[in-house]
Parts: sequence; structure tokens; C-alpha cells
Amino acid sequence: MHALLSEDDRRVLATAQPLDPRALHRDLARWNHRRLQPALPHESWERDLSEEHDMRRLEGRWVEGLRETVIDRALAAPHDPDAFVAWFEALKENGAGQNDPLFPWLAEEASLEEMRWFLTQEAAGEAGFDDLVALTQVKLPARAKLELARNYWDEMGQGRMAGMHGLLLQASAEGLDLEPSIEDTLWQSLALANTMTALATTRRYAYHSVGALGVVELTAPTRVGHVAQGLKRLGCEPRVRKYFHLHAVLDLKHSADWNEEALKPLISERPECAQAIAEGALMRLECGRRCFEIYKRKLWN
Repeated sequence: MHALLSEDDRRVLATAQPLDPRALHRDLARWNHRRLQPALPHESWERDLSEEHDMRRLEGRWVEGLRETVIDRALAAPHDPDAFVAWFEALKENGAGQNDPLFPWLAEEASLEEMRWFLTQEAAGEAGFDDLVALTQVKLPARAKLELARNYWDEMGQGRMAGMHGLLLQASAEGLDLEPSIEDTLWQSLALANTMTALATTRRYAYHSVGALGVVELTAPTRVGHVAQGLKRLGCEPRVRKYFHLHAVLDLKHSADWNEEALKPLISERPECAQAIAEGALMRLECGRRCFEIYKRKLWN
């Protein structure tokens, strides 16, 4: 596995026009929305393939640039399964964006309008954890595949529509009258969703996606717990808070199972994938950190 960009990739990046991140991530967000929707055969399929080639190149340039920002730290990740999981679990404390003061502020001080603004940004940047897990598990080895299947089943409410996590999040958005849109969303939030989608839909980044999804399970409980606390303080009804309360508890078990049943077996079978898993986790954390920083500038100034 190559840790850094190839010389050919470097030449492409060096000679390419600078990317406007705001325009790039709006375009990628619109494209991701279109390409992931179920569709029917149509006469413009060749035009769609041409567009996909162009968008895939832009997406790839973004991902490779983001990889470059985390590569030094990822190279330090152990290739022994137990040591790697210890390194991975430490990201809960030393990873980018962890223990950010934004979340205690949301819990204790934010007004309802400020909370609504924050959650609108988060909703617009939501890529759909259930779909990302489903896309990532394709052709993974059996033990890891089973763990992702169990995680997906929980996301699906274990077969009950009322328990589907995506619908619970939708209920929160509806209860708060959130109206997320690509046009009104900060590019950093769009970038987070676009990055997660890129990793899950591109097989050369499959291990990156395992790391990115795993670090969400690892780090989310504290953040969503603060959000749930803030919503309760603001008088929001239980159905609005349910998604956040659920993930504050359930993701603790999801994280432990993911680390034991997905990360360890994958690295045992293919030690070189440890670096890709580490890169994916660090990339996801860096995207989150950028969101938290811009949210604070918008909310606190």
C-alpha cells in the first residue's frame, strides 16, 4: 500500500486549477444526491457516465488532498491488531475535534434558534450511516462483514420501521422545523458528508471507510449526549430527543463491537490495511474539527 500520492498524482494536483471548496462541495453534494437515488433506464446514460468521470476525478482530488493532511499521524498507527485498537480508541481523547467546547455550550447555554441552526447544518451534512455501512461491507471478509451487518440491522431498527435510526433523525428534524438545503449549508459540513460518501462508494477507500465509520461510533456518544441534554433543557419533547438519547447509549456498544469484530480481524488478515483504516478515522475527525471551528465562529460571533 502506498502511503503517499504517486508522482503522477502529484503532477495532476500541482497543475490543476485550485478548487473552490464551497463550489466543489455544493457540486459534489448535488451529484451524490442524484447518483445514489434509485433510477430507471434513460437515454442520457452516456452523458451521465461522462459527468461521473469528471465528478469522480474532483472527488478523488479532494480525498487525496485530505489524506495528505493526516498521513504523518496515520503512519504511526501500529499494525498489530491489539496495539492498533488501543491506538484507535485513544482517538476519543486525542483525535482532532475531541472535547470541543461547542458541545457543552450546546448542552448548557445555546438558545433554541442556535440549536436549530446547528442541527440544520448537521442534518444537511448527514450522509446516512445505514447506507454507508451497507456500501462499505461489500466483499469484506466474513467476520468484519457480519459485524457491519449487525450494525446495519440496528440502524434498521432490527426490522421495525418505528425504530429505524434514519426515521428517528427525520422525526427530530421535523419536530424542530428544520429545513436543511445544500445552498444554505456551510461547505465544511457538506465536505464531511461528501468525504464519507466518497470513502464508502469507492473500493480503493473501503478500509478508509471502515476506519471513518468506526471512529464515528467511537466519538459520537459524548457529542450526541450533549445535544440531547440541550434539547431537554430547551423543553423539546421526547420524540425530538429520542435519536440523540439512543445514540448516546447504543454507540458505546457499537464501538466496542466494531473494534473487536471488524478492526482486529481485518488487520489480523491484512496488516497493511491498518494504515488505511487509520487514515479514514483521522480524515473523518479532521472533517468534524473543521465543522466545529466554523460553527463556533458563526454561533459565537
